[in-house]
Amino acid sequence: MKFLAIDTSGGTACVAAVNEEKEAWRAVEGVTSVCLMDAIDGVLREVGLAAADVGFIACVTGPGSFTGIRIGIATAKGLCFALGKKALALTSFDLLAYAETERALCLVDAGHGNYYACPFANGAAGQPCFLSERELDPYREGGYRFLSGKPLAVESGVTDIRRGLLQAARARSAEAVGAEQLRALYLRKSSAEEKR
Repeated sequence: MKFLAIDTSGGTACVAAVNEEKEAWRAVEGVTSVCLMDAIDGVLREVGLAAADVGFIACVTGPGSFTGIRIGIATAKGLCFALGKKALALTSFDLLAYAETERALCLVDAGHGNYYACPFANGAAGQPCFLSERELDPYREGGYRFLSGKPLAVESGVTDIRRGLLQAARARSAEAVGAEQLRALYLRKSSAEEKR
């Protein structure tokens, strides 16, 4: 399997490339819109791939940073269209739940005591939603294990996002589609839209 994966949804953007058994991962250092292509070039070189050799390009479509998501999707679409490759949409939740086999509530910090959340049970995702800290109680009482990619104000296990990016892309590779179908997953309006 050969692929490129892009995650610009969180505080630190990252890219990964896989060439059969070889894997490379890199954090995007600096301004994402300026440094993303250099990071992509770096991971592809590290695993000995040209961009034209990948089977598909995976991209995290959200939820997370509104600007980051748009940068990642635009980059993935541009590469897919230029190279004639398929795109694989992954969610931030897919990266968190990659190793979960029981009941988990995947959480992404949405700021101000709120969370983007998605329940998983036996490997199947439920409906993503936007929840306040108080709205997490029924899940806690229902025996859900909380998972996140970084420490949160609520108690949660922290998973390895890098490993999740690679595992989710491998597991869902058959779902790659035309890049025109790659769309952002927004669970609420941006701050600018809310102020209108």
